[in-house]
Amino acid sequence: MKIRSFVVDTSRSPCAKLRPVPVESVHLEDDFWAPRLRTLREVTLPAQYQLLEETGRIFNFRRTALKEKGDFKGLFFNDTDVYKWLEAVAFSLASAFDQRLYDLARQVVADIAAAQDEDGYLDTYFTFNRKKDRWTNLRDMHELYCAGHLLQAAVAFYRATGERNLLEVACRFADLIASIFGPDKRTGTSGHPEIEMALVELYRTTGNKSYLDLAKFFIDKRGMGLIGGREWCGIVLSGTYHIDHKPFRELTEIVGHAVRSLYLNCGVTDLYMETDEQALWDALIRLWRNMTERKMYVTGSVGSRHEEEAFGDDYELPNVRAYSETCATIANVMWNWRMLLVTGDAGFADVMELALYNGALAGISLDGKEYFYVNPLADRGKHRRQRWYECACCPPNIARLLASLPGYFYSTSSEGIWIHLYAKNTARLDIMENSVTIIQRTKYPWNGEVEVILQPEKEASFSLSLRIPGWCREAKVLVNGQALKIHIEPGKYAEIRRLWKSGDRVHLSFSMPIERVICHPYVMENTDRVALRRGPIIYCVEQVDNPDCDVWSLVLPSNSPLEVEWMPNLLNGVTVIRGEASAIVAEHHLYRSVKDVSPKVRPTRLTAIPYYAWANREPGPMTVWIRSAVA
Repeated sequence: MKIRSFVVDTSRSPCAKLRPVPVESVHLEDDFWAPRLRTLREVTLPAQYQLLEETGRIFNFRRTALKEKGDFKGLFFNDTDVYKWLEAVAFSLASAFDQRLYDLARQVVADIAAAQDEDGYLDTYFTFNRKKDRWTNLRDMHELYCAGHLLQAAVAFYRATGERNLLEVACRFADLIASIFGPDKRTGTSGHPEIEMALVELYRTTGNKSYLDLAKFFIDKRGMGLIGGREWCGIVLSGTYHIDHKPFRELTEIVGHAVRSLYLNCGVTDLYMETDEQALWDALIRLWRNMTERKMYVTGSVGSRHEEEAFGDDYELPNVRAYSETCATIANVMWNWRMLLVTGDAGFADVMELALYNGALAGISLDGKEYFYVNPLADRGKHRRQRWYECACCPPNIARLLASLPGYFYSTSSEGIWIHLYAKNTARLDIMENSVTIIQRTKYPWNGEVEVILQPEKEASFSLSLRIPGWCREAKVLVNGQALKIHIEPGKYAEIRRLWKSGDRVHLSFSMPIERVICHPYVMENTDRVALRRGPIIYCVEQVDNPDCDVWSLVLPSNSPLEVEWMPNLLNGVTVIRGEASAIVAEHHLYRSVKDVSPKVRPTRLTAIPYYAWANREPGPMTVWIRSAVA
């Protein structure tokens, strides 16, 4: 059987409508994404390897294997950063083989394998004098979380290279865990979800049903009070932090630590695809609606509270104090991808695209060397990306997301081919015993014109489902220059059924005006404010582009015309938004009666840049939400 680098392998999942396309089948070309993947391969991944060495994360594996002497380095879950880096390298190798990265990865795989205990256990923190503490604190010590990331890295590396070394390591560890936990064995579940989706993917890779059963067991045990509350400042907090306050099937509101919550949802969605349990799906839909309708930022980021890195209450979406952890936004992409595979519903693709182009992409600098952990939507110039973190979950996480990106563009089904994302690329897909080459020509996301050229090896009838983005007010679809009488609706897929011949061309035209976005009135911080959106891109105003006033004082009149300008030499090439605005003249008084003063304003110009590109130049104030009478 040919090994393929699927991001999520639903090719045999009975309850998935869509089938994955391998990462290696899609070649992104020089436009928006290809330079970023090249930077990832040439700069980010080698630099992250050096940081893994400098900070002792790889040393911990060599220490465990008795190749090095010294104390354990760093946080007790540091193994996961190595695993995520390795997963990122695997996806990168699938897209474009790089001998240097391959050699580094094989070296790391050898170090990991050498650190495995005789019984299959593998966690470099719980070695030597800490062996006695294994499995004694599932709530806090992340053993199952670390194991999950190992399993995901092993599956990705096997699919990219065909080499089984790390996969065998992962299976031995998973077998050990299955021998300890289960309905007739020890009970418990992980304080940090991750292993659930990893076990399902390991089942999909090996066919060993015990891994699927174990994933179900861990999900079923959540909400039974087995995790318990976490201590914070001497107070035992409720089980909502770990999403342990009620069984998953009874959840009605998305709560708790945002990354934990969304990783759990990923695992449950994977489990549903294999089991068709309606109660799981009903809960997933409730949680998705609660998140997207009440708890998600305009950038697709989630997790508003610094306290516990958690989802807040409904409409609790502060800007300066937004937590919006990069990992949480990545998890939002991962979950919506799985929900899309189940349904073929474009609403999930819309959220995935929003989070990808905005909240997630802001997590890495344009040069690929620095990272955000927290992503505020307004700032006074103090928040800057860092080269690394003591808790470095976000840097290798954004690396693995970007490396796997080609696998998100297309899917297939029993009806035909689905196009989810748009960028200049060439893809080769297998469908209905036919090989089809698809060529996309576009300047998306800066331009809404997309040409899709189909080249099937032999003429064939199948459907081509094209996502009409939810942000698009008007779309046109032509085939070989002729308009079609098909249903076209924003936020849906336009389906074209026909006999396809080599050279057939589909032209998509998405209207891409500048939109003023307003917020729900219960989000008090954004009253009388607008955010600017064009296509999938959310914009912000940054001080360096607006030197004549403090950007926090800007007022955008509702009737002020706005225009776009392509700036090839700015921020690696971006389209900016410009327009006439006003600036409030600052008063020295903190409070004054409205009878004593009328606001003083002066005319100025406004320049807005894509949110993902902020904080790549000199520090200064920034805001996404701008005062405006229209709100």
